Amino acid sequence: MRIGRPYHIQSCLPRASTPRLNRTARLSTFPVSTRTFASGQSKDSLNGGNESSAAHRNESESDSASTAAQSPDEPHSQTPSDSPSSSEIDWEEKPNFDIDKFTQLPYENFGVNQHMIIDREFKEVLRQLLWKFRAPIRYAFAYGSGVFPQSTGGSATEAEIKAVHSKAPLAVQKAQNGSPKMIDFIFGVSHTQHWHSLNLTQHRDHYSALGSLGSGAVSHVQDKWGAGVYFNPYVTVEGIQIKYGVVNVDTLCRDLSEWDTLYLAGRLHKPVKILRDDPRVRLSNQINLLSALRTALLLLPPSFTEQELYATIAGISYLGDPRMALPTENPKKVSNIVSHNMLNFRRLYAPLVESLPNLTFNDPSCKNANWIADTDAVLKLEQDMDPIKRGNMVRRLPKAFRSKLYFEYQKKFQIPQLDFNKMMEENKNEDTASFKRQQGGRFEQRIIQQPPEELRDTIRGVIKKTISWPSTSQSLKSFVTAGFSRGSRYLGEKVAKYRQGSKDMEG
Repeated sequence: MRIGRPYHIQSCLPRASTPRLNRTARLSTFPVSTRTFASGQSKDSLNGGNESSAAHRNESESDSASTAAQSPDEPHSQTPSDSPSSSEIDWEEKPNFDIDKFTQLPYENFGVNQHMIIDREFKEVLRQLLWKFRAPIRYAFAYGSGVFPQSTGGSATEAEIKAVHSKAPLAVQKAQNGSPKMIDFIFGVSHTQHWHSLNLTQHRDHYSALGSLGSGAVSHVQDKWGAGVYFNPYVTVEGIQIKYGVVNVDTLCRDLSEWDTLYLAGRLHKPVKILRDDPRVRLSNQINLLSALRTALLLLPPSFTEQELYATIAGISYLGDPRMALPTENPKKVSNIVSHNMLNFRRLYAPLVESLPNLTFNDPSCKNANWIADTDAVLKLEQDMDPIKRGNMVRRLPKAFRSKLYFEYQKKFQIPQLDFNKMMEENKNEDTASFKRQQGGRFEQRIIQQPPEELRDTIRGVIKKTISWPSTSQSLKSFVTAGFSRGSRYLGEKVAKYRQGSKDMEG
């Protein structure tokens, strides 16, 4: 029976060949302890020494998680022990975001699937760039084609490399494999204005003319315009060209857990390299990844391939992105992201596929001991189309996103507002009074029983409405935050990528 466990493992491997291991024992073969640096960082700390030591701890926790992620049993690890506590049972239903230590996460190894494995020397180069900022960075990840290639190796000349990276270390050149690209970062910070005040003092040249108005103006533009991110592009640090976006950790966690803009949540649907970890962000992002998986399942038929699953997930954040409607983005972008990063997508999502009771791998390739690393195999999956289970998935979608979806179907079903409010209140009361996880009711089951293509169109429409305005306003904001010159340069490069992608499609 599955009662009392938040996850039921449906192993891709034969059950006899994958014995359930105690997590402590499983990780004992690795040299790095997963709890050595788990004490976390005080949210309100502004003391330089404390921030520095906390950053070291969070970097070390990231290393520990990466080590755990390399375990051959990792696809089966995102489930608590055989005798879970009540906190483990309801972690997704009632997540505790008031945490500042990794030991406060629902269970050991929670969320280690988020940590991608990249070349060690390249990782250290990226991490050293963070230390060139005196302003405290609480959470950081590198992402995009500058970290995870989306094409085969190029043949750039030394002059072409220097045009991007004036003094790139060998590790960067090797990782980018002859196709030099600006490296993108997101920095999660505790106090927006304080961070920009320190950074303006140290790196005034990173900012446009807006910086001359001071940290108050900069933080206001960041927090009040667009999706709450402030980008500084075409910045050279230690001979490496980077773009970094600054976001308040509260804004980041809200988008990850509720999907109010999907701007940053969508970036984290795809593999990224976490350089400094934070327990609250890790918890929020695990909710985000499960939400992306559930949304993709609502858009997919009963049977599909692994590549179709990852392409659907990767495409969520581009559905409402104005760059995809205009000639400013490679039309093959989603396909390139998935096809060149299959192993990383598998590391990110295979443990979550294993955790859902209505989804399973159904492919003979899974019988191979090294199936995780076999990127030549495109595995087949099947989902249970039972309306009760699919109704539950609808009920467990992120709060802000789910509200928009409910509003669409309230109009479609012509439910009077008072009746609709009463129905929603009854659902809320049932959840509060019950120890069970959120269960879809008649309304959710009615949604899920709509014609498949109509359901997909409605969900896609809600995604577009969620993303469109934050993404558009964020793009417009870039001309203020980056300055007209750098903003135009960035736009020009995007147009060039679109033309190259179109040319490749024609060829």
